[in-house]
Amino acid sequence: MSTQLPEGAVPWFHDLGRWIGTWCFKPAFRIRTHGLERVPRTGPVVLVANHSSMLEPQLIYGMLPRRSVFLVKQEMFKGLAGKGLRAIGQVPVKRGEPDRAPLLTAVAILKDGGLVGIFPEGTRGAGDVQAAEQGAAWLVRQSGAVVLPVATRGTRRPEGSGRRWRPRVDMMVGEPFDLAVGRGRTGLTEATEVIRVRLADLVRELDEMRKR
Repeated sequence: MSTQLPEGAVPWFHDLGRWIGTWCFKPAFRIRTHGLERVPRTGPVVLVANHSSMLEPQLIYGMLPRRSVFLVKQEMFKGLAGKGLRAIGQVPVKRGEPDRAPLLTAVAILKDGGLVGIFPEGTRGAGDVQAAEQGAAWLVRQSGAVVLPVATRGTRRPEGSGRRWRPRVDMMVGEPFDLAVGRGRTGLTEATEVIRVRLADLVRELDEMRKR
């Protein structure tokens, strides 16, 4: 039976993790979600999101209305926490090194009709999507998945600020879109820029909404 999870994952533990992820942040944050109805309930999806803190992956994982597999930096897969990440079906990836194994695992999940999440910036930054790596475009080219942009704001504490009391955190899901990825590096570069622009536009839309 298809679980849309990588080998070694425990489906019931994954679902329990989603439930915990949905509720564990609510005492600490005022979470608002926008556009969850845009998440395709079935079929292959490459989710791309901005990344400014360690909370975004956990927040998105918990709030999505379907199972999701994220590519997570390998440094997180240590000790008990690493075993937990593997059990819920997350995939370790090396940063700054050629490593096709996790991408091939992600392609298999997508071809099984699953959802794979990736942060195109590669590393944590301001979350403004000024640059993007090509992993998402490569996954789309190999699987034919649709792209789903997701923006989050409010998880990162402003520089120089003190402890915040239940800050407002917003998660906005954009419209899923098809992406034609051309051949070779040129095709990946062009498609990656399309992904970057669509995600950056969604982040700006969320920023404008938070001002109102």
